[in-house]
Amino acid sequence: MDSVHSDLKVAIVVADIAIVLIVGSLLIMLFRRIKQPPVIGEITAGIVLGPSLLGLLPGDVTGFLFPAELRPHLSMISQVGLLLFMFLVGWEFNGQLLKRRSGSVASVSLSAIGLAFALGLGAAALLYDRHDVVNGQQISFGYFAAFLGIAMSITAFPVLARLLTETGLARTRVGALSLAAAALDDVMAWTLLAFIVVIFGAGGDGTGTLVAVLGLFLLYVALMVFAVRPLLRRLVGRLIRGGTASPFLVPLIAAGAFLSAYATSWIGVHAVFGAFAFGLVMPREPRALLAQTLHVPLESATRLLLPIFFIVTGLNVNIGALGWTGLGELAIIMVAAIVGKLVAAAVAARLSGMNWQESYSVGLLMNTRGLTELVILNIGLSLGVLDGEMFTMMVLMALLTTAMAVPLLPKGLPRAPGGLFDIPSVTVPSGAAARRTPAQGDAADAATSGQEVPSGKS
Repeated sequence: MDSVHSDLKVAIVVADIAIVLIVGSLLIMLFRRIKQPPVIGEITAGIVLGPSLLGLLPGDVTGFLFPAELRPHLSMISQVGLLLFMFLVGWEFNGQLLKRRSGSVASVSLSAIGLAFALGLGAAALLYDRHDVVNGQQISFGYFAAFLGIAMSITAFPVLARLLTETGLARTRVGALSLAAAALDDVMAWTLLAFIVVIFGAGGDGTGTLVAVLGLFLLYVALMVFAVRPLLRRLVGRLIRGGTASPFLVPLIAAGAFLSAYATSWIGVHAVFGAFAFGLVMPREPRALLAQTLHVPLESATRLLLPIFFIVTGLNVNIGALGWTGLGELAIIMVAAIVGKLVAAAVAARLSGMNWQESYSVGLLMNTRGLTELVILNIGLSLGVLDGEMFTMMVLMALLTTAMAVPLLPKGLPRAPGGLFDIPSVTVPSGAAARRTPAQGDAADAATSGQEVPSGKS
């Protein structure tokens, strides 16, 4: 009997995944018609299947389709896709983007992060009294404010790369500056978030625990840079010979990302940091071969697994529970988010020599948050920093700031044909699609310097 019951649980989970994939695909096709990136359809799919819409129907349809006792299974499956996604985000970070126009990139990125973080702290001061207790425990204002500041500061580099390609801005100086600044934004924001999680997460257990966790985290970083990085270079060299890759390349690299995630989780930092860090130290050469033999399979895996992450997120979003007070708080969050990124980045771009139309476009693109924001918000939810209402409002902020980018871009903005790269793109289901693969570095570098890339150059 237990065997039958266990088989039924597996069948329900598999059916749930099928529902998520079908609804997500339909909404992606719908939102494509209004020039929205896939991530908008996928976030909306999670919200539609959750208590915000489907849950309003009589009979608790959401509870029937996604039983509470089986949601942990969906969550665990979604984490596999999330860790692979974070590995790819780290791997696709290209320091070459930052070397040209480095002054402009740094000023735009630092301005956007600085003002967004400051306004996040201000919003936290206004909202803290209503959201200071999570799961029966009071959260310190410092932890709440620091987390909110980081959440306001993020720019979704993968989603932005897709938007630039689809709008024809990838090879313009607006696109190049926005992408490079977003890349720097993401690395700084993830690093700062890691330290915030370490400091505040361990702080409640005493100074000794804090010192131990911080020490282990710094040791982990050192090992990744000085030990794992050269070992990975040797491993990739052994697995790729004569222009062909070993069939063990994908499973071994994926295993490395998972073990790195386990290491940071064991230390006391969230697992996503480990996968992201493993991607940062992953070799980029040979670019074209790695793009086809490693990048493509891992993106295909995320195509199936990441949509589950959106339903796990959507099941924790309940728009109907906000009420008028919640809508007022959402307005505060939206103002802080938009002003912090759009205004700061636009002013910095203007001071770097761009005209106001281009500067406004840079600010608008830097305001894109997408999937990266959802990853951070789910970390906050799992750590008990955000309650249900705050989580819902922040998810809506991520959805709205991403959706507003394309419709509000100036129509007269100079465009350039082609994308960030000249090889066929691979679409990722998260809406972080068509991101830069390791084979895309040369074209992005040329775009950053304002040069045209000859057709066919890889």
